[in-house]
Amino acid sequence: MCVKLVSYQNYTKIHGQKNKTRFFVHHIILSAVKRVEFFSDRVSYIFQRGHWCNIIVLNVHAPSEEKSDDSKDTFLRESRAGFLK
Repeated sequence: MCVKLVSYQNYTKIHGQKNKTRFFVHHIILSAVKRVEFFSDRVSYIFQRGHWCNIIVLNVHAPSEEKSDDSKDTFLRESRAGFLK
């Protein structure tokens, strides 16, 4: 999936083309970003190199309680598939 980078003042916005999840990363730590993955339009993560350990930030937009069970099941299947990669 293509990743778009857009700069805003001191931040860079990272998002996929058809993705609801986004990350805003400060320019000071942008060089520490090792990988960005978009599993679906609702689930993504960013992997950063830290001083003592690496950092993974998970961004998830789960369906609300009012949504249909099919929508929730699809979300859970996509999430599991992405994490088990």
